[in-house]
Amino acid sequence: MELALLLLVVLSLISGASAVQDQYSRAVDWLSRYGYLPPPDPRTSKLQSKDGIEKAIRVMQRFGGVTETGVLDSDTLKLMSTPRCSLPDIVGSDDMLRKRRRRKRYALSGLKWHKTDLTWSVHSYPSPSISPRMSVGLVDNLLTRAFKAWSDVVPLNFRRLPSDVAGGDIRVSFARLLHEDGYPFDGQGGTLAHAFFPGRDTMAGDTHFDDHEIWSFGGDSRTTDLFTVAVHEFGHSLGLSHSSTDPSIMRPYYQGAVEDVSGFQLALDDRLAIQQLYGVKGGGRPGGVDPDLPRLPSPPPPRPTQRFDPSFKERCQGGFDAIANIRGEVFFFKGSQFWRTQQDGSLVSSSPALIKNFWLGLPPRMDKIDAVYERKSDSRIIFFINSQYWVFKDTRAMSGYPRPISEWGMRRKNGAPVDKVDAAFVWAHNGMTYVFSGGEFWRFDESRRGEQVTRQPEPGYPKNNSLWGGMPSDMDDIITWGDGNAYFFKDNLYWVLDKGGMNQDVVPKSIGENWLRCPAPRPTAAPENPGSTGKCHCDLKASSSPLRSSWLLLSSVMLVNEFFRNLNFSG
Repeated sequence: MELALLLLVVLSLISGASAVQDQYSRAVDWLSRYGYLPPPDPRTSKLQSKDGIEKAIRVMQRFGGVTETGVLDSDTLKLMSTPRCSLPDIVGSDDMLRKRRRRKRYALSGLKWHKTDLTWSVHSYPSPSISPRMSVGLVDNLLTRAFKAWSDVVPLNFRRLPSDVAGGDIRVSFARLLHEDGYPFDGQGGTLAHAFFPGRDTMAGDTHFDDHEIWSFGGDSRTTDLFTVAVHEFGHSLGLSHSSTDPSIMRPYYQGAVEDVSGFQLALDDRLAIQQLYGVKGGGRPGGVDPDLPRLPSPPPPRPTQRFDPSFKERCQGGFDAIANIRGEVFFFKGSQFWRTQQDGSLVSSSPALIKNFWLGLPPRMDKIDAVYERKSDSRIIFFINSQYWVFKDTRAMSGYPRPISEWGMRRKNGAPVDKVDAAFVWAHNGMTYVFSGGEFWRFDESRRGEQVTRQPEPGYPKNNSLWGGMPSDMDDIITWGDGNAYFFKDNLYWVLDKGGMNQDVVPKSIGENWLRCPAPRPTAAPENPGSTGKCHCDLKASSSPLRSSWLLLSSVMLVNEFFRNLNFSG
């Protein structure tokens, strides 16, 4: 019994070490995205060093107001997963980063408006189906008050133009996903809004809010307060970068609703920052906005901060129809819905999104996706549903689809044509596309671009799924992630083939815990068969034979050594 417990502990430790490495990689992506690390450049051997990453973590912790440790502790990871503005916190060169390490207060972008009378307009409003309480009048009122927060302390005047006027200095819109500015939104959660600094560019000053968010007046834990986010983004429109000071409306992370919109005043840090750009407001009538403000309605009563998540069981019990790595994010499809995780490991939203609202051009009554993958030669996205396939450019299906899977030329060993796909992925190890169906798989070379892709499998196929030794033979789907690793998913477990290797002795791990922010399952013994559904059929008893006990002891020692060797990784 003691040996069985030791083996269980060792397996748990190894699983934890692998999860730490995945977490570490995602944190590096997050630090690069928000300006704390320069992106790595393998062409010049400019990779991230362990010391450089530790310093970046310290800067991020100092900037975010958590204890400065230089390691990815729980407070740091929690801050990295907090909804926030999509602009970087550090803008500029390594020299700018060094200066920011010393800076404790506000930051200026170096850009400003060279006039005091500014115009603004709203060109689209929140979707009533997502934000039903946000009427046009209420949105206009909250945005006007958000401008007033800045004009109360600097000599700027803001005048609203009608929505049908093309001009104006600051144009406000609510948009989704790709919206023609090069900075796509990511659905509910994650990034909330962004704004462009002042300048001569046509988009200078423009402010975009993610229309997939549930916007509100007096936001609770279920919604996002429009006034708070608007004051922050208008700060960018006027020339302010992110601030590390608390309190400051220019902190990059969403801070919840303010208590009193009508009486809101900027914190000292924000006042000093904007006054350094535009000077101190003199005497006279405060406000600087036109027209006069109507009274705000009473905000709705606050809702409980803790609420039941009806999608929790669906997300955390596994059994996904398809999993795909698309543009560096992992999509988990189940029924008519999907969840997605970003490179920093954050779940975009605990609530699922409807597939038909995101991927435009699939059958309206579709209730299941069989397999999805992104073609690397041209970044097209391929969906398999029943006997047909679709090719997508970004989130829209291309004309001429769907087409029959029979075009792919796949036949089983018995000669029967393939009319359904179980899984598909591009293996980063060799750049080849693998398609799985009914216990067999085919390999394709899709290195040519566009519709010139050869729709015939390579000679010698199909082959049996058992060639992927140690992996489940009837997987739900497969992706490539990290340094060419292949991830096999089945039920609520996944297995990792490391860096192009085959026939590896792999310990399965939890999809829900490591990918979808689900609580850790209660400890159980490891599955006897890696291809099983995760139920344990082990029977390790104290009465086992001496040979079996010796084998377990030797295995445990080997696993302990492997665990400590895995801990010795560097950036």
